[in-house]
Amino acid sequence: MAGPLTGVRVLEFAGSAPTAFVGTVLSGLGADVVRVDRAPGSTTGPDEPRPAENPLSRGRRSVALDLKSPEGVEQALSLVEHADILVEGFRPGVADRLGIGPEAAHARNPRLVYGRVSGWGQQGEWAGRAAHDLAVLALTGALDVDPATGDPELPPTAYLSSFAGGANAHVQGLLAALHERGRSGRGQVVDTALADGAALISTLIHQWREVPGNHTVTDAPHYSLYRAADGRHLAVAAIEPRLYQNLLEQLGLTDGGLPDRSDAAAWPALRELIAARFATRDREHWVKLFDAVDAGVAPVLTAAEAAAHHQLAARGAFVEVGDSATLQPAPPSRFDRTPAAAPGRAPLPGEHTEEVLAEWRG
Repeated sequence: MAGPLTGVRVLEFAGSAPTAFVGTVLSGLGADVVRVDRAPGSTTGPDEPRPAENPLSRGRRSVALDLKSPEGVEQALSLVEHADILVEGFRPGVADRLGIGPEAAHARNPRLVYGRVSGWGQQGEWAGRAAHDLAVLALTGALDVDPATGDPELPPTAYLSSFAGGANAHVQGLLAALHERGRSGRGQVVDTALADGAALISTLIHQWREVPGNHTVTDAPHYSLYRAADGRHLAVAAIEPRLYQNLLEQLGLTDGGLPDRSDAAAWPALRELIAARFATRDREHWVKLFDAVDAGVAPVLTAAEAAAHHQLAARGAFVEVGDSATLQPAPPSRFDRTPAAAPGRAPLPGEHTEEVLAEWRG
């Protein structure tokens, strides 16, 4: 193991994508992450085996336990005794009924940082409800209507509340609790809801919407997506005046008489002009043109194209993982003194049961 979390042991109970993402992030920082999968024939845990190329399963070991049996619960608690962090994403109340909730875990290991990730939190009438990304974003205000048209924004991609909001916020909470344990010597429960994270990442939206008649930057023609002649898209984020001027110059829209972008009423007309110009050439033409000029313009790339882009390649944003050397996003932070190792492949469910039980309990 390598990385700033080397020596930190994490016990991850499989079952939800946000929980798996937390495990992937902590593993990428160097933690020894052990995932508890369901044993063959048991009814607790994920429904499908995880392929080795799955980035949400990489970089950890797997033990298979039957948490519906007293023996399986005892084995889990014996691992809890030697863990620094526990992460579970069960519906509220499930972990407690299984006998691996915070009370049982802290009875065996008072220093444990016990993390629980849920959709709506542990309290409230919706605590036990399903919490899919779109519903969470809707409830927290992140899909508030466009004040200019009254229409909802286009639904964003389905990982904003699950990963960017909930899971990342949970990682922050776990590491904060781990840091505090160094002072107090005591663990605690870290309770994070996807709704908490979704509300937090929409902070700016709440600020904009609170001003009557205000328009968000996402309504603007200089902050939007445009289709090129070949049907592929480019993103325009020319907020600053300098970027906007560069955009107009490259599009050949500098002859004067353009609608004033500071006037929201003129935005539809300005959007039409910009869209018409982008539609005259293929995306590759615009990519080459704007690659040499800072105008806030970037191509909308596929996953394969993204890995090959010169900027992300220079950053090392994608790494080869596993025997098949599949390209996956790299851990995001770089450490000059304690660099993390490249992520390892995803384990087969239960692949390391005997190894981990002997190592952690020994």
